[in-house]
Amino acid sequence: MKTDGIKVLLVDDDPGVLQLLSIRLNALGFNVSCADGGESALKKLRTERANIVISDLRMDGMNGIELFENIQQHYPSIPVIVLTAHGSIKEAVSATQKGVFSFLTKPVDKDELLSSIQQALRLSDNDTTPDTRTSKIITCSANMLQLLEQAKLLAQSDINILIRGESGTGKELLASTLQAFSPRADKPFIAINCSAIPADLLESELFGHVKGAFTGASRDNKGLFATADGGTVFLDEIGDMPAQLQVKLLRVLQEQKIRPVGSHDDIAINVRVLSATHQNLETAITDGRFREDLYYRLNVASLNLPALRDRVADIQLLAKHFLNCIAQRNGGVCKKFSPAALEALMAYHWPGNIRQLNNVVEQTAALAPSPIIGEAQILATLPQVKTSPVDNLSLTEARKNFEREYLQKLLFQTKGNVSDAARHAGRNRSDFHKLIKKHQLDPDIQRAAKRAGK
Repeated sequence: MKTDGIKVLLVDDDPGVLQLLSIRLNALGFNVSCADGGESALKKLRTERANIVISDLRMDGMNGIELFENIQQHYPSIPVIVLTAHGSIKEAVSATQKGVFSFLTKPVDKDELLSSIQQALRLSDNDTTPDTRTSKIITCSANMLQLLEQAKLLAQSDINILIRGESGTGKELLASTLQAFSPRADKPFIAINCSAIPADLLESELFGHVKGAFTGASRDNKGLFATADGGTVFLDEIGDMPAQLQVKLLRVLQEQKIRPVGSHDDIAINVRVLSATHQNLETAITDGRFREDLYYRLNVASLNLPALRDRVADIQLLAKHFLNCIAQRNGGVCKKFSPAALEALMAYHWPGNIRQLNNVVEQTAALAPSPIIGEAQILATLPQVKTSPVDNLSLTEARKNFEREYLQKLLFQTKGNVSDAARHAGRNRSDFHKLIKKHQLDPDIQRAAKRAGK
C-alpha cells in the first residue's frame, strides 16, 4: 500500500512520544498531524481530514477510549489504533470489543505499527485514492463532513432516504452521491422534480402509460420508474406531490410494482427511492396535505443538509471552485477574488444558498473587466439577487437570524479569536461563549475559513 498522502492524526499528551512517532511515520511517507490530547484531536477533526487516528490510552482529560467513542459517533469510517505503556489483557479485550482496531503496547514496534495501519486502511477502505464519487461535493466544514460519513454508511443499505434542506443546498447532488456509494452505482439514476410537472401528467411520467390511455398518447411510454429498474429514483420536492398520486406511490413502495396509466397489468420493478423536500412534512401531515403512511415509507432514514450560512468555511471553497469551472468551460484564464471580495462573500447570509452563490460568481465573473474580482463588484451584485424572508419570519426569528449572522461575521473578522470578538461585541468572554454555544457556532471553523482565503 502506498503511504504517500495518507493522513495520520497522532494523539498523545507526551510531547516526546509525539515527536518520536511523528518522525517515524513521516519517514515512512505518511502525512502526520499531532494533537496533545483528546479535546484538541476532536477540534482538528472538525476542520482536517484524517485517514486514521493513533492515540495514547491514558491521557489527562479525555482518555483514548473516550476519544475513540467520540470518533466512532461522529466519524465512523476513521479507524483508531490505541497505544499504551501500561496495557493489560482486560483493557485490550475491552477496547477491541468496543471497536478499536488495534491495541498496541509501548514502546511500539515500527513494523507492527505499520502493519496495523495498513490492515486498518484496507478494511476501512479509507485510503488516499481520490474518490470520484464525492468529488462534486466541495466542503471542509465539520457538519458536512459528518453528513457525508452518514451518507456513505446509509448508501450501503437499500432503505428509502428522505433528504431535507432549504432550496439551493444541493439535495440532488447528495442524492446522486448516495447512488454512487451504493451497490446500485452502475445502474440508472433518474431524478424528477414533482413540482415542475403538471399534476395530470406526473403519473404518466412516473409510471408510464399505454397507447391510447388519453388524448395524445400515441405510443407506449415506459415511465421513469421502469426506466430506473435496478437503480435509483430521486423524487425532488416530494411535498408537492398531488394527494391522489401519493396513494399510488405508496402502493409502489409497498409492492415494488407499477401500473402504467390505461393498463390493467402490473409490472414488477426493483428501485430504491430517494426523496427530498424543503417543506416541513410533519406540518403537511397535520394539515392533511401529505399522507402519514407515505411519510414513514419515504423517511426510513433522513439526512439534513445544512444551509450555506451554517457552513461558512465552505463559502470561499465553493466560490473558487465555481470560478475554476467557468475558466474550464470558457477556456480562459481563471479569475480570482480579492481578499476584500472574499470577506464580502463570507459576511453575506445567502438565503438562496449554494445556487445563489453560483449565480453571484457567474455574474461577477462575466462583468469583471480584470482578472481580479473586487469587493465593490460583489457588493453591487448581492442586492440584485438578495431575497428577503422577513415576511415569513416572526420578530423573534428575525432577531435570532441577525444575531447569528453578526456573530459569524465577528468570528470571521477576528480569525476565530473569541476574546477579540467579545471585545468588539461589548460583551465579556463568558457571555460571548454562551452566545456562540446558543447558535452552535465553532470558532475553529471560522479560522479554517480565514486560512482558506489566503
